Amino acid sequence: MEKNKTVDEYISKHLNHKVELELLRSIAQGMNLNETVKWGAPVYTESGKNVVGLGSFKSYVGLWFYQGALLKDEAKRLMNAQEGVTQAMRQWRFETLEEIKNETDLIKSYIDEAIANAKVGKEIKPQKKPLEIPVELQHALDNNEELRLKFEAFNLTRKRECAEFVGSPKREATRQAKLEQIIPMILKGISPNDKYRK
Repeated sequence: MEKNKTVDEYISKHLNHKVELELLRSIAQGMNLNETVKWGAPVYTESGKNVVGLGSFKSYVGLWFYQGALLKDEAKRLMNAQEGVTQAMRQWRFETLEEIKNETDLIKSYIDEAIANAKVGKEIKPQKKPLEIPVELQHALDNNEELRLKFEAFNLTRKRECAEFVGSPKREATRQAKLEQIIPMILKGISPNDKYRK
């Protein structure tokens, strides 16, 4: 992931869409939103809540509406770019500068609605799936008190990481091998993704 510190830096790395990004930026700035950079990309906030973001991709630029599923979208411009993954976020794609110019008023009306929703606290909270522990891991936990206590001390995220680590392979032999890898880690109080945390 890019580690841009400013919107100017982000735009300078996406020269193929420089003009389009600058126009979308000026529209967002004109809506009295706070400009920042999150996850390496431009994000515009209202009262600390993410409202809209900008993105440059190979063949298009996009606006990300963080609570886009709550927008009326009467013009049918929004899409879920990660079907089955994102619940609230919606994207509006532009392939040409002319599309942005021709729809500036419509873009502003969508951003206005998103700002109004943020101001009154309308949001879709992500639904958490229940923790599903694979049978192999559950059997090990049931038969090793120290392992069970260490596992129970983990927060939900670390428990999910361990369960996924063991449960994701399709082959039983691979799942068993993963279980043998994870047991010493749990006993040491670490989970598979700890190496990525700072």
